[in-house]
Amino acid sequence: MNAGRAESVAVGFVTTLRRAGLEIPLASSLLYVDSLAATGLADADQVYWAGRATLVHRPEDIDIYDQVFTAFWSGAPVPVEMTVDRLPVTVALDDPDEPESSDDRAETESADTIAVRYSAVETLSEKDFADYTAEELDEARRLMKRIRLVGPTRSSRRVRPSGAVQGPLDLRRTVRGALRSGGEPMRLHRRTRRRRPRRLVLLLDVSGSMESYARALIRFVHAAVAGRTRVEAFALGTRLTRLTRELSSRDPDRALRAAAAAVADWNGGTRLGDGLREFNDEWGCRGMARGAVVLVMSDGWDRGDPEVMAEQMARLHRVAHRVIWVNPLKSSPGYAPLAQGMAAALPHVDVFMEGHSLESLETLAAVVLDQEASR
Repeated sequence: MNAGRAESVAVGFVTTLRRAGLEIPLASSLLYVDSLAATGLADADQVYWAGRATLVHRPEDIDIYDQVFTAFWSGAPVPVEMTVDRLPVTVALDDPDEPESSDDRAETESADTIAVRYSAVETLSEKDFADYTAEELDEARRLMKRIRLVGPTRSSRRVRPSGAVQGPLDLRRTVRGALRSGGEPMRLHRRTRRRRPRRLVLLLDVSGSMESYARALIRFVHAAVAGRTRVEAFALGTRLTRLTRELSSRDPDRALRAAAAAVADWNGGTRLGDGLREFNDEWGCRGMARGAVVLVMSDGWDRGDPEVMAEQMARLHRVAHRVIWVNPLKSSPGYAPLAQGMAAALPHVDVFMEGHSLESLETLAAVVLDQEASR
């Protein structure tokens, strides 16, 4: 069929459909032209389905398409601005903790409507914690349970059988197998070291400058402590407070109440250097931080001596496997680590990243697991 003839007929038919009330984008019109050029105009069924497949995008438009097709191709007058029955759209907000009742479902199914549901997950993922409402904090707490904070693994002193063809020889299993075959070693058995997860230590700054972020990050710390083993949690303010026992409860409300009661200097001053020195002296350098992944969640504002901060961070960096500093202010436009505490600590940090939103915490979980980034 001549391409010019197909284009002329297609343009006339599409124009008629648009006058009848159908919404036909340009891309569909061009596709219809190609379809007519391929099928030709001799077979009415092929012409019908060429237009039906390319020009009709909603079930409620089929009746109008049929009427216009019959009138256009038979030469009869086509009614202009035909009524198109539109389905009303109902927007519903989903509550993940509240199942839909049978009465609501029946009401929706009995009405001739299209239900469009909206989820707050994507809305909250990029929102700054400082802008959260109390309701959004509760929602974020539920979402944080899905973030699996799994640390990297390390070699253990214990060994296990290995199916590899290379590696240390498992002499005991090899000899035992040889005894079963008349003293001839038919197979050389190998062994390899077991791997176990590294300890994860979280140090959360609960000073006044971190108040808007600490109320969200404490929920993240609780999810990490309650969700896995070998996790230790501390609060950093004017003094150091261990929170592992208080946050170990799987009931989030009970755990947060216990943590709030344990931290006497919540929303107070900041002496990060002195807090890190107490951690190193009492816990970190005595074994807790050795070979561990240490997360410091703070904005870096410190009222203490920056030399103390630098010294204690250097001590922590020497014994830890990796030190990750999570600063919620890093996402601010034009941010620079100019605070004296942050500037003193930064040379002894392996990974410096932001932690102001759910999306950034998901990135943090991936960074903690990434063994390639370890030093």
